[in-house]
Amino acid sequence: METSSINITKSSGERVKFSLAKLKASLKRTGADEHTVDQIIDKVKDELYPDISTKEIYNRAFALLKKKKRVLASKYKLKKAIYELGPTGFPFERFIGAILKYSGYTVEIDTVLNGQCVTHEIDVLAHKNGETTVIECKFHSEEGLKCNVKIPLYIHSRYTDVKAYWNSNPKNNSKLTKGWVVTNTRFTEDAIQYGQCANLYLLSWDYPKNDGLKDRIDRLGLYPITVSTLLSRREKQFLLSRDIVLCRELIGDVFYLDHLGISELRKQNILNEIQMLCRH
Repeated sequence: METSSINITKSSGERVKFSLAKLKASLKRTGADEHTVDQIIDKVKDELYPDISTKEIYNRAFALLKKKKRVLASKYKLKKAIYELGPTGFPFERFIGAILKYSGYTVEIDTVLNGQCVTHEIDVLAHKNGETTVIECKFHSEEGLKCNVKIPLYIHSRYTDVKAYWNSNPKNNSKLTKGWVVTNTRFTEDAIQYGQCANLYLLSWDYPKNDGLKDRIDRLGLYPITVSTLLSRREKQFLLSRDIVLCRELIGDVFYLDHLGISELRKQNILNEIQMLCRH
C-alpha cells in the first residue's frame, strides 16, 4: 500500500493523509543519524494501516528510538512531556519563566498587578532592557485542543488595562511594552490573525515558524524533567511539586534525587541522560 494514500487519525479526531516527510522531520529533530531515521521509518511504514492514530505511530517510533538511544527518545517525546507538566498550569508557567530567564529576562511568576479598571493575576512578568512584558499562559493537558480567538481577545483586554495603569505610574522604572499569549498546543487561524492585528505576541508549540516552543527548547537545551525516560511518573510529580521543572536544575544539585531514595547507579544513569539532553 502506498503510504501517501493512507489516512491517519489525529488526537483531535481529524483525519489527514499520512506524511512521511513529517515523520522524518520529527525523527531528525532528535539528532538521530540518517541510518537510524531510515530504519525506524521502514519499520513504521510496514505497520501502517488505514485510520491508524497518530498516537500509535508516535508510540512505535518512540519505542524504536528508545532501543537505539534513550536520549533520542527523550527529545522525541518533548511535546508529550509538556502535557505531562499538568494537570494544573502552574509548572507550565514556571517552565515558560525559565525559558525567558535563560534568554536574559528577569522573571516574576504569578503576580498580581493593578489595571486602570481592576486588578489582574498575571502568569509571568518579564523585564529586559528597561521594558516589561506581560505573559499569559494557556495550558492544555489534553491533546488536540486549540486556542481559539477568544483567548487572545480576552488577554489583550487585560493587557491593555494593566498597561494603562503601569505606564502612568511614576514608581515603575520600566515601560510595559508587550503582551504575550503562550500555549503548549496550537492557535487557530483567526487567533493568529487577531494577535497580528492587535500587536499581541503569540507563542505556541510550532508558532512562530522556526521560533515556536519546540525550537526554543531545542536551541537552548531547556528540556522539562518530564522528558526523562528513566524517572517514574511519581518521581517526576515529586520534583514538580518541589518546583524543579527543568532537567538542568538537577545538574549540580542532586539533593532532590537523593531525597527520592534511588540507588547510586540509577541516579548516575539519570544524571547522564539529563547531561546529554542539556548539551546543545
